[in-house]
Amino acid sequence: MRLVIIGGGISGLSLAYFLLEQKPLLDIVVLESEKKAGGKIWTDKTGGFLCEGGVNGFLDNRPKTLELVSRLSLTPLRSNDNARKRFIFSEGKLHRLPESPPAFFASNLLSLAGRLRIIWEIFAAKGSGDDETLADFAKRRLGKEVFEKLIDPMASGIFAGDPEKMSLKSCFAKVYNLEQTHGSLIRGMIKLRKEAKKTGKKVGAGPGGVLTSFYDGMGTMIGSLSDFLAERLKTGASAVSIDRKGDSYIVYLSDGSGIEAETVVCATPAFATSEMVKVIDKSLSSSLNEIYYPTISVVCLGYKRERINLSLDGFGFLIPFREGKKILGTLWDSSIFPNRAPEGYVLLRSMLGGARRSELAEQDEGKLISLVMAELNDIMGIKAEPDFAKVYRHPKGIPQYPVGHQERLSEIDKLTSKFKGFYITGNAYRGIGVNDCIENSYKLAERIIKEI
Repeated sequence: MRLVIIGGGISGLSLAYFLLEQKPLLDIVVLESEKKAGGKIWTDKTGGFLCEGGVNGFLDNRPKTLELVSRLSLTPLRSNDNARKRFIFSEGKLHRLPESPPAFFASNLLSLAGRLRIIWEIFAAKGSGDDETLADFAKRRLGKEVFEKLIDPMASGIFAGDPEKMSLKSCFAKVYNLEQTHGSLIRGMIKLRKEAKKTGKKVGAGPGGVLTSFYDGMGTMIGSLSDFLAERLKTGASAVSIDRKGDSYIVYLSDGSGIEAETVVCATPAFATSEMVKVIDKSLSSSLNEIYYPTISVVCLGYKRERINLSLDGFGFLIPFREGKKILGTLWDSSIFPNRAPEGYVLLRSMLGGARRSELAEQDEGKLISLVMAELNDIMGIKAEPDFAKVYRHPKGIPQYPVGHQERLSEIDKLTSKFKGFYITGNAYRGIGVNDCIENSYKLAERIIKEI
């Protein structure tokens, strides 16, 4: 039987790998519309700099990704200790994010009232269990100041999202479950730490783990998966629609040709999948099209190290929305991983756009570079012209999970289940990160093997 996977990002590539690992003789074709596979994983080596145009790495706390890396015989590269030093730009200066409760209460990032308000969290009433926005949850449990200075920039940094709309249950399930199980985040953490002492496992309400990549960037993983698939991976092959033919499907390509298959998996962005399924189910197409993708732009700037007076001993910084800045934050990439900049140079990587300022990321490259330079001058005191500049734009960049996302997924699952041999996967549904995509691909591969 033939199985067609549409989409050569990490979801589609890892799904093909897991399927072939279990059934090596399976007739699989992976279709990728771009000339190179990888989707939002896009490593660019230019001018002596190694720029990640999209995904910067993955956290080493999820076994499926590490297992895949091992099976591909790749050597993961953990970020250095600088990655633990993270900063928030607040009230005109950079504040190091405290890493422990004592450091947190000694920090001047929050006012005394804001720090004391956190202690009151243990007495806050437990939520009803209904879905609520991240903003409502954070203000209810931790107070407005903690939300504005800590939670808000975190939401921008991970999801490029608007916490006033983001679903807590869909975006931060661990936090949601912590409150529902223990009634309080503080009480929950205390209980988890007690259990951790017995089991030896690390615990936390956040994602945890160490940021990990490869010496030659995240593209290393894509290259290895592409090599594994070899002729099964067809780049420059754009699928435009899917139709039924008895118990099979026909995937039509932009050149007018068609591929018949008993099983089809759409591992494309939701808006692309929406277009492809219009012929077979307009309701499914409509539900998929409701998933919002704001534009994101990444601006990489390289400088001679001597031209920057600020210590770059850290991961970088995020910016609360209340500060009124135009960038979401900046990562000091050459401080996090080696081989990101030539000797004597540094590489800074800034993000713009997202759910609240999508239009900013849509400006031409010259304006984006000038905008980032002005922001870095104000925040980091960098007055020098960069020696290197590169812009990576992602129209419809990161899918958003607003309140009601779970209900939308239920509807999509219901509509999809009507079609035997048809599946949908990708970062628009159950996790936006590399780890989520790989884990979901593994689960889907298990399911497909049982059902074919």
